[in-house]
Amino acid sequence: MASELHHLTALEQLDRLRRGELTPLELTEHYLERIERLDADLGAFVTVTADRARDRAREVAGLPTALPLWGLPLGDKDLWRRAGVPARFGSRLLRDNVPDESDELVRVLDDAGAVSLGKTNTPEFGLPSYTEPLANRPARVPYDTTLGAGGSSGGAAVAVAAGLLPVAPGSDGGGSIRIPAASNGLVGLKPSRGRIPAGAGFDSLGGFVVPGPIARTVSDAALLLDAMVDGGPYAWATEAPAWDGGAYLNAAVRGEGRYQLAVTIDSPWSLAYDIALDDAPRSALDLALRELDALGHGVEELRLAPEEGYAPAFTTLWQGGAGAIPVPDEALDAVEPLTAWLIRRGRAVTGAELAGALRWVAQYERRLITQLSAYDAVLTPALAMTPRPLGWYDVEDAEENFAQQCRFTPYTSFVNATGLPAIVLPVSQTEDGIPLGVQLIGRPGGEHVLLAIGAQLERRLHWDRRHPPQWDAVPSKA
Repeated sequence: MASELHHLTALEQLDRLRRGELTPLELTEHYLERIERLDADLGAFVTVTADRARDRAREVAGLPTALPLWGLPLGDKDLWRRAGVPARFGSRLLRDNVPDESDELVRVLDDAGAVSLGKTNTPEFGLPSYTEPLANRPARVPYDTTLGAGGSSGGAAVAVAAGLLPVAPGSDGGGSIRIPAASNGLVGLKPSRGRIPAGAGFDSLGGFVVPGPIARTVSDAALLLDAMVDGGPYAWATEAPAWDGGAYLNAAVRGEGRYQLAVTIDSPWSLAYDIALDDAPRSALDLALRELDALGHGVEELRLAPEEGYAPAFTTLWQGGAGAIPVPDEALDAVEPLTAWLIRRGRAVTGAELAGALRWVAQYERRLITQLSAYDAVLTPALAMTPRPLGWYDVEDAEENFAQQCRFTPYTSFVNATGLPAIVLPVSQTEDGIPLGVQLIGRPGGEHVLLAIGAQLERRLHWDRRHPPQWDAVPSKA
């Protein structure tokens, strides 16, 4: 049975744990063995804390089984601090950084009964939308290991796709959950700004960055979302609205409702860069449209109003946020060229420029939400291209590197700028088996609608049955 545990959904694994058919230690050992055997070719983890995980699994066995993640293995994204475990933030500068305290989100997941197996791979300070840090191995798409896994939650997505974790938490400031989810054939959900108390987004410049779940199924994503929302002393501040069904897991399991949807391929980046939607992601969008129509949803085309100020405002805030990273000016030659460029530009931004960018984005948020208000959700491509080959990004010309990221991911960052929820769904694959996804953007606080629609599509398209070659790899009997 042990070699097949990862074939179960996270919900099924949790059920077996609670019924006593499986212990937290047995499940932990299963995933630790798979990480040791398979991850050398994948780059999902940068630190594996095997002994700590075993001790934690024994500790969890004595805790109440009603905890929302009781005994489930997870990984901490290496942008989060866990006391006593290296937190390198994808940077060579922090190779020896071992914090004394844990971040709030890490504590929330612990309080939910999870077992951390280590730290998942991320690019330097989480700034790029790809995970190929010079400090660590690149994170590779398990379906084709010559392709990059996306970022910044690239390691987390690879771990879930390859069966090294049942689910994983990530964080998303410009698409950092949704981009790797799309690249690796997974469900990735960016919650509304303020939804998760331990990562409400208000402490990041512009309110861009929020945590969220990465999973193989919509229900598993909802399971982890519920645990992240319910944790901490401030959960009341973002309590889910009293919509029918209660917890997000209920919305995902039930998968009910018919909704008014729109579809668009417009991007606010199109006035600054040449944005072109490739044939493969367009085919995934067309498939999703056909399935949504068959499910009885109303769908109409939507043209987004052009926003000339979007690119300069978002770029100013992204650079401004980077400028606050505590890297001394004299140490900038030791970080990657993109990081150095963003930090230098950010530190050159004036207070007036920063205030102007914040004001523009706040007004844009109101305009976009007004434009989308007639719809329960809006469908877009997840990415403009298939996952990029490793080494595709220009690592020397930082400005071109940034432009490449915008052309690859033109549909994600404006969701962060407006604080809206969005979910990526892995609706299909290319002829070569490379994952293709679509994105659904919801109303403020509308995660339950996204989960319900996602569950409906999952029942029709059965993406939970698609797995990379590593999925069925079993230990050698030699």
